Amino acid sequence: MSGFTFRKAVRENVSLLIGLAGASGSGKTYTAMRLASGIAGGKPFAVIDTEAGRAKHYADAFAFDHGDLAPPFRPDTYAEAIAAADSAGYPVIVVDSMSHEWAGTGGILDWQEEEYQRLGGREAVKLLSWSKPKQSHKHMVQRLLQVRAHLILCFRAEEKIDMVKEDGKTKIVPKEGPGGFKGWLPICEKNLPYELTASFLLMAEKPGIPVPMKLQEQHRALFPLDRPITEESGRAIAEWASGAKDAPSDDAPLITADQALTLETMCQDAGIPVARLAAAAKVDRLSQIKASAYDRALKWIGAHTKAA
Repeated sequence: MSGFTFRKAVRENVSLLIGLAGASGSGKTYTAMRLASGIAGGKPFAVIDTEAGRAKHYADAFAFDHGDLAPPFRPDTYAEAIAAADSAGYPVIVVDSMSHEWAGTGGILDWQEEEYQRLGGREAVKLLSWSKPKQSHKHMVQRLLQVRAHLILCFRAEEKIDMVKEDGKTKIVPKEGPGGFKGWLPICEKNLPYELTASFLLMAEKPGIPVPMKLQEQHRALFPLDRPITEESGRAIAEWASGAKDAPSDDAPLITADQALTLETMCQDAGIPVARLAAAAKVDRLSQIKASAYDRALKWIGAHTKAA
């Protein structure tokens, strides 16, 4: 008889894989830092940087350790760097940018071209030339799924179009990705954003405000679509991943999402860590503050602003 057994499923210690894609000016690096800071709960996180040290621009704003990743940007190079950060015990690992694994120097596109030329450069070998690069990418993804730390993967994005025939006329339409998402698409292996826990597109005209590429029902409340992603979303999804309940044990009404954002903004303007207010209110995150305690929270911020 097989020794295979089952036990009741319990959500606990879930490792998160979150993707943030965007063009220059969309706020993806800053957003990744805010999200990582919230998930890490104030502990230092790791940043794997392929962008010539650009992540260091945020060294004064966030607590993180930095490592440069140099070409060739093979999938195994990424997997080994992430494994090293995981072994070092970082709670969160930010990779900026994951797009180099696909389109960077020595990445999958370069590797495929090398294979194509090595195999003779004929049309008959084009399909075969993708074999090694794609197998290496699949191996990397499998390794990422085994990482204990939470991962935030940043991707560059660009606008993609298709030319289609309609009623005998050529029409330009937004290109559609595998998940049904159209227009601006991440620069990476096409399926990767949809293999993650959640993935978002950020637009330059609304920096930091998420446009979901993949967002499951249980995570929708954690990422409001009308405001930038902040540390609060990081704290909330980290709490979900730990298996914690989504709300306090009693039925008392809570403050609204707008009130939570107001408190967070006031804390930031006053230079007060949001975690201090949460601790004073005896909650894990601001959205758990009871409606009856909202005025007290405002007064607390005012008092600590004057003290500062």
